[in-house]
Amino acid sequence: MGLFAFKLPDIGEGVVEGEVVEWMVSVGDTVKEDDPILLVMTDKATVEIPSPTDGVVKSMVGEPGTILAVGQVCIEFTTDGEGTPQVEAAPEPVVEEVVAPVIEEVKESIPEPTQVVQAVAGARKLASPAVRQHARESGIDLQSVSGSGPAGRITHGDLDSWKEAGSPVAAGGPGRVALTGTTDIPVIGLRRKIAESMVESYSTIPHFSYFEEVDITDLETLRVHLNSTRKEGQPKLTYLPFLMQGLVKALGENPICNALYDDKAGVVTRHEAIHLGIATQTERGLYVPVVKHVEAQDIWQSASEMMRVSQAARDGTAGLAELTGSTFTITSLGRLGGLGATPIINKPEVGILGVHNAVDSAVVRNGQIVIRKMLRLSSSWDHRVVDGWDGAVLVQRLKTLLENPATLFM
Repeated sequence: MGLFAFKLPDIGEGVVEGEVVEWMVSVGDTVKEDDPILLVMTDKATVEIPSPTDGVVKSMVGEPGTILAVGQVCIEFTTDGEGTPQVEAAPEPVVEEVVAPVIEEVKESIPEPTQVVQAVAGARKLASPAVRQHARESGIDLQSVSGSGPAGRITHGDLDSWKEAGSPVAAGGPGRVALTGTTDIPVIGLRRKIAESMVESYSTIPHFSYFEEVDITDLETLRVHLNSTRKEGQPKLTYLPFLMQGLVKALGENPICNALYDDKAGVVTRHEAIHLGIATQTERGLYVPVVKHVEAQDIWQSASEMMRVSQAARDGTAGLAELTGSTFTITSLGRLGGLGATPIINKPEVGILGVHNAVDSAVVRNGQIVIRKMLRLSSSWDHRVVDGWDGAVLVQRLKTLLENPATLFM
């Protein structure tokens, strides 16, 4: 028998430490080589660390939220071999998802509805070995517990909530009762990264917001026509590809708005290329996949690429190149609509466009009250480098293009 001490491996990209997100094993568990044992969040990615050996878990270092240094021993195994080799070969970690700062939620980034993983009735519930041991010690049947984690995975908190509420039968009596339970949710992992990004953006950027309403009645007619006559393999168009094509023209005419600001160096870098971030809701949190070089695409290509990168973000297969490099971001409230919002800028960008839902509204045209389809837009700008006039000019140019959709293709 030997003792194998495993150190947190060098993940690359200049990463020197990682935050423990979830241990997927517990002390006493028997594991095989390459079995997943730990999820670690770095500044660049959420990484699944596989087991380097066959053995039994003897000890682990760190609870969720603990910061571990690269090279620090994080877990020890009892093995049948001689123990830790003189030169330890760190296994290549599997990068599951790349974290990008995310601003707002988008519900209509993909024309098709979001696929939500549902638990199959009678199927074995998803839970880590530690949670299963907790359930056994507490006498809880996992099949009777609803999981709040990804894909219905049961967490320690779900077990605690179940015990506080009692069995489903006891908790579901005919009368109403006062509830007293609370649940503490540590702000760790992706949620912590999002929080840090929001604080940095909002505390360092003086946001100037500008709202407008766009008559997209003619655009809707064109959209319906294009969808009804599209060729095989062409995607169904939502409003977002039209907005993307409109931004190509509007940002090209107002390059100060298609820029990145390095506030530490005091340098604004204007970009000719239009790389649009599309804020996307996923089961793991909010991400901003990027459609690169929209200026070189037609509307069908923009729609296809938007669908591809957004779905990759939802599936957790998006790579670093698909989640970085945006020069401007679109965020949509989708069907939630709303009258307005103040989207937070995706630093180091200098502007962001918020898109609300389109609704039929009574408006005045030529002295007559008529029904038109109206779309509200909300925008925010970094007032250090973008004057209010420049932000308003861009939105008004986009409004003109959308209200006269033929000009999008001229």
